[in-house]
Amino acid sequence: MLYLIGLGVFDEKDLSIRGLEALKNCSEVYAEFYTNYFSGSLSNLEGLISKKITLLKRGDLEEKPEQNVLKNSLNDDVALLISGDPMVATTHIDIILRAKKLGISYKIIHSSSVYSAIGEAGLQIYKYGKTASLVYLEKNYFPTSPYDILSENLKMGLHTLFLLDIKAEENRFMTVNEAINILLEIEKQKKVGSFGPNTLCIGVARLGGDTTIKVGKASELQKEAFRNPPHCLIIPGKLHFVEKEALELFK
Repeated sequence: MLYLIGLGVFDEKDLSIRGLEALKNCSEVYAEFYTNYFSGSLSNLEGLISKKITLLKRGDLEEKPEQNVLKNSLNDDVALLISGDPMVATTHIDIILRAKKLGISYKIIHSSSVYSAIGEAGLQIYKYGKTASLVYLEKNYFPTSPYDILSENLKMGLHTLFLLDIKAEENRFMTVNEAINILLEIEKQKKVGSFGPNTLCIGVARLGGDTTIKVGKASELQKEAFRNPPHCLIIPGKLHFVEKEALELFK
């Protein structure tokens, strides 16, 4: 049996009792933190379950899971720990499909994710449009599709959640400040007016832990210190009066 177990949005204390019980019965335990930042301690987690945890890189899981999490899952209980909820990253759908082809049973143990915890920012969940991922801009790589998603959401009056780039193996985690700079840079090229220095923004850091939420114009949040990752950025659409009142809490 292959177990995909969510660790929740912050640290090892978010692990559910159901997840903990499953881990104690597993012969092998793996973890991946490249799809989401993990603020907890791997050694503390190992102490909780009295087992060694093998940390996987992106290539291990995406290219050769048959050599790790799937290797012994047919005859033994094996767990893969994922920061957040196991099914938010499409990578893990691929793992399930591979497991089924090999005749391996699986069980998902869900946990909190950014999609539930983001409600703490004061906006109504059902008024969010399509989520966009902002990646680091490189010399020959300048994707503008996240900006297009923002534009479409704004046309419908919907809020936009930007998930920010994580390059765990390089120890690089995009900040709210960097995200704003990237959107301003894309606007310079596209010139459609969906984002600018006066755009209302919500910067969020470390949901579920020592959470920081700040609201203000893009130019104001550029100067704010959001400290440790993970960060995300929200661009509100049309605001309900209750949402307007809620955002006053973070100004």
